[in-house]
Amino acid sequence: MAASGIAPRILCIGIPVRDLTFRVEAVPVRGSKANASHLAEICGGNALNAAIAIARLGGHVFFAGPMGDARETSSGFILDQMAQEGIDTTHIVRMPDVTTPVSAIMIEPSGERTLTIYRDPGLWSVKLPDADELLADCRAILVESRCASFCIDLCAEARRRGIPVIVGVDRAMSLQDGLLTAGSHLLFASEQVQETAGIADDGKALRRLAKLTPAFLAATRGPLGSIWLNEAGELEETAAFPVQAVDTLGAGDVFHGAFALGLAEGGDVRQALRFAAAAAALKCTRHGGGMAAPQRIEVEEFLRGRP
Repeated sequence: MAASGIAPRILCIGIPVRDLTFRVEAVPVRGSKANASHLAEICGGNALNAAIAIARLGGHVFFAGPMGDARETSSGFILDQMAQEGIDTTHIVRMPDVTTPVSAIMIEPSGERTLTIYRDPGLWSVKLPDADELLADCRAILVESRCASFCIDLCAEARRRGIPVIVGVDRAMSLQDGLLTAGSHLLFASEQVQETAGIADDGKALRRLAKLTPAFLAATRGPLGSIWLNEAGELEETAAFPVQAVDTLGAGDVFHGAFALGLAEGGDVRQALRFAAAAAALKCTRHGGGMAAPQRIEVEEFLRGRP
């Protein structure tokens, strides 16, 4: 899969986060203390991590969603980072007297991460810009599943216009969630697809959800790759690429971003899933959360050596 001559315009919808990451030998037990060997301050959040990946992989990405008060330091830090990545922030909505989310993340030597995050409830009262403005020349939308309350109408309008809506699902969804049907492609993590469907098996969970939505359905399973339903309703798998993982933070988000770009460039789901698996694998070999997303040339070279 190769980048097209004109970078596709992709809208990412989500809630940016300021991440403080700590490398630790082990997550401390309750009530104890632990020294970290490294501290990094980065920007994050599911859709923003995906946006960084899209930009580095060759897409023209712009971002919509709420951010805290213009007077606070966290939002300024994030906007500076987004500008450096070439992400268009024109459609971000500043929320007076609201706090931009902040997370504390502990990363173990295996790459596994444990985190806590604060999101101001006021963020969900955001009103996004007009649909005609956001969807002009848009080739795809990628949205965090938690953002349904303020983007469901926009996503439904995008589908009416034939624009694919990719939903990155990192928590259990209600079976009445509007994004189940407003999304054209739903990418779950294994735990979340099982929790959403109420079935402790990825394949059976996908089949149950397929009765509720016409969307493409897939579940990612880390080193076990992804499992998905094809147009005939049959289960297929896309293998993960084996790598020495040091940091899994943001890997799923990078996967979602690469998948969205693959579709926007005209690839089919098999091509997009393989491209996404390669991007996520490379990300896992580096510290830095979504800020460790690879460049396009790295992914293409990685794939050339793996028929």
